[in-house]
Amino acid sequence: MNAIVVVDRNWAIGRDGNLLVHLPGDLKYFKEKTLGNVIVYGRKTISTYPGGKPLPGRTNIILTRDQAYENEGCIICHSKDEVLAEVAKYDEEKVFVCGGAETYELFFDDVDTFYVTKIDEEYEADRFFPDLDAKGYQVTWESEPQEHKGTKYRFLKYVRNDNR
Repeated sequence: MNAIVVVDRNWAIGRDGNLLVHLPGDLKYFKEKTLGNVIVYGRKTISTYPGGKPLPGRTNIILTRDQAYENEGCIICHSKDEVLAEVAKYDEEKVFVCGGAETYELFFDDVDTFYVTKIDEEYEADRFFPDLDAKGYQVTWESEPQEHKGTKYRFLKYVRNDNR
């Protein structure tokens, strides 16, 4: 299974339920990586999407504790076990965990490949992602530096070193 995330220098991912910054290049990268694949995310994350609608061209799996929650075009799961049973129907290389913080944390040990957009800035945040550098994960690919309106960032691919 994969995870895809955008972080700042301190591995911050959000504040007050929103991303730290709007980067069109990161949104394009996210679309390239996830289009035609399976995305797993929490109910709070989908509520930040336009109209709270699922992302087109992907199998959307939503994790929520709310037993009454419904969202047309999504597969709704109420536990980690339910999600794992659902994603077992797909090639694990095509499954991407994409937020928010609680969902990343819940599936962290199930993910082997992390696609990280690393922003060369520090933001005030209330949600964080585990520091893959400090945990000894290996960078197997890194893009050229990118920039949008003065904000510098790059894309990296981290893989687990079987250090679970």
